[in-house]
Amino acid sequence: MPVRIEVLKLSIAFLAAFGTQVAAQQRPTAFVDASTIVPGLVADIRYAGSHNFVGRPIDGYEAPRCLLTQAAANALADVARDLSARGLVIKVFDCYRPMRAVMNFVRWAHDLNDTAAKAEFYPDVDKRTLFRDGYIASRSGHSRGSTMDLTLATADGHELDMGTPFDFFSPKSWTAAASVGPEQHANRMLLATAMRRRGFRGYDKEWWHFTLRDEPFPATYFDFPVR
Repeated sequence: MPVRIEVLKLSIAFLAAFGTQVAAQQRPTAFVDASTIVPGLVADIRYAGSHNFVGRPIDGYEAPRCLLTQAAANALADVARDLSARGLVIKVFDCYRPMRAVMNFVRWAHDLNDTAAKAEFYPDVDKRTLFRDGYIASRSGHSRGSTMDLTLATADGHELDMGTPFDFFSPKSWTAAASVGPEQHANRMLLATAMRRRGFRGYDKEWWHFTLRDEPFPATYFDFPVR
């Protein structure tokens, strides 16, 4: 009972904090399916299925689709064209993320008994520290529509070795982590450089995470479902 009350309080506080920043639940015309824009895009949308740190599909993901703002999709298409000369393609794990999905993560993080995917995604992390250590937050830039999680792959779909898998909760996943080998570091730098060249900024604690610098909705958080 105390856990449920605490989560309810968090949900109310979360919604109140956003106020008018929360946009309507219908997909705006400024959002597109990135697979129709980005050449060779491979979409492995983890939160639409069970292969993620929660271990089950996440609220708001009704289809395994990469939705982005038109501006972000256009910039990502430029990255894809740049990389095609190297025989590489972009593989996305997450794109736009509804706010209801973020709240799903918050509820999961407060349920300390739910550790189904711990062995794969956070083997060395105490679930009680997920908020303190920044692995889970009460809001996400993904909900603004111009942030994506991705990696590089060969044309036949083989992912480049980045040293850790996507969503691995560990300092090893920091972009400049010294604990990965030279090849893994080089692959991370290749990805980061390609994204920066076309107007994206990375996140130093997640090698896979990038946001369009000139995002069109810098203060708006959306909650329409991915479908």
